Amino acid sequence: MNAYTLLPFIVLIAAMFLMTRSAKKKQQQAAQMRNEMQPGSGVRTIGGMYATVKEVNEDTVLLDAGPGVDLLFAKNAIGAVLTDDEYNRIVHGIEHDLKSDADIVPDDASSLTETDETDGSAAAAASDDKIDLGKKDTVEDGTDASAAEAKSDDEPKKTDGDSDAK
Repeated sequence: MNAYTLLPFIVLIAAMFLMTRSAKKKQQQAAQMRNEMQPGSGVRTIGGMYATVKEVNEDTVLLDAGPGVDLLFAKNAIGAVLTDDEYNRIVHGIEHDLKSDADIVPDDASSLTETDETDGSAAAAASDDKIDLGKKDTVEDGTDASAAEAKSDDEPKKTDGDSDAK
């Protein structure tokens, strides 16, 4: 046999070895993470539920999901053990690492639209002005209103469909 004919098989076997090795390594890390769980730590289940560990047994974990809500899960159902800061940020919305010099977005938009003028008379005067949209009304241009009505009379009127012509 030629070395070139064996090369694809060698590459295939090496790729399979590397894939199984990385998957096995991830499984070991997940098992180690689950074994290191302590009561009081925050966790996320594989279903996406956040809870606090209340009790750890050999194959199960008792979780506190809220006041008076205790749930029993298999250890394999724990997706991640979270740090205290991360758990508080996600569940309670508490941020510990806010920068004091960072810009904070206001709760209402009124502070974003304020101008430097102290009185509101300029804003009131601007709202009273008519806005020209480029559409000319024939009555305002000084033409006779009756001419505008006559022009509309020349056009056929639309009806509800009850016409004599069938």
